[in-house]
Amino acid sequence: MNFRLKERLGRKFDEEIRFFKGWKSNMKAVGAIIPTSGVTARRMASVINPHSGLPVLELGAGTGVITKAILEKGVKPENLVSIEFSTDFFQHLVRTFPGVDFINGDAFDLDNTLGARNGQQFDSVISAVPLLNFPMQRRVALIEDLLSRVPAGRPVIQISYGPLSPVVAMPDRYQISHFDFVVRNIPPAQLWVYRKVD
Repeated sequence: MNFRLKERLGRKFDEEIRFFKGWKSNMKAVGAIIPTSGVTARRMASVINPHSGLPVLELGAGTGVITKAILEKGVKPENLVSIEFSTDFFQHLVRTFPGVDFINGDAFDLDNTLGARNGQQFDSVISAVPLLNFPMQRRVALIEDLLSRVPAGRPVIQISYGPLSPVVAMPDRYQISHFDFVVRNIPPAQLWVYRKVD
């Protein structure tokens, strides 16, 4: 095994250990026991328009797998606002991705969490918040809040591990579409897109 491969596998193992520790210490705030796969992260980041002139909002950055995919999509670090609830994950993210505007805070309280950026419009929202761990009323409120922060027609993409949308259908308030089912993720992941109703 060459040195480069060993180094890559070592980093991946460290990332999974860090994620597992975060999951163990706060099971409600972390949705899975290992990080999102790179395949899933790239599928989520594919909805971004890096030329829109608007920043991207990421929720639940975890160890940074999705953050990396967003940056690889062409979003400049200064155009990415990323919210992470876990202080341990937040500190790791700040060290790993210089220039990204990381905020250690609560995605369910964006008016306060975003601080000076409250009122900012975003191109899209990439969310890994474990919605199934929260009551439906809070899930709906979060999706509607996120949709108020993106232009009409732009997506809020959400990862989930259940067979159905984690947010109940309300056709008069928002549209739901199934974006992808990613088998190359543990556990297999469902991706859902939400948009404002015209």
